[in-house]
Amino acid sequence: MGRILGLDLGGRRIGVAVSDPQAFLAQGHSVLECQGRKKDLEAVAQLAGKLEVEAIVVGHPLLMDGRAGAQARQARRFASLLAKKTGLSVVLWDERLSTVEMERMMVEAGLRRQERREKIDAATAQLILQSYLDFRAQQTGRNH
Repeated sequence: MGRILGLDLGGRRIGVAVSDPQAFLAQGHSVLECQGRKKDLEAVAQLAGKLEVEAIVVGHPLLMDGRAGAQARQARRFASLLAKKTGLSVVLWDERLSTVEMERMMVEAGLRRQERREKIDAATAQLILQSYLDFRAQQTGRNH
């Protein structure tokens, strides 16, 4: 086992989360400002190397009916290019409603709009990554 990086791709920002070394728990890490695909790929690849991750999970924003829209196709392309650039396994993970769910949780926690805006991307990446880690643990029979 090793650390896993989680990404929530957005139009302006990329939310980043990382797991613990045993790949049980995800935590929000940072937010990268988008600067174009090439620079974004380089920034994520550098971060993956710095954090010594063994795999990357990219949120896959499917439409509610399960079809791939424009954002999902962009996520697939980014994931494919990232796999080539890093040589790491890059997994697409269904992220339908993850941002909506995180926003709801932040409102319930009493965070003001400005606080939510500052934290939503990394928190959503954390939610996506934790969902993947939980699924993987269930599939392999590993308990937390």
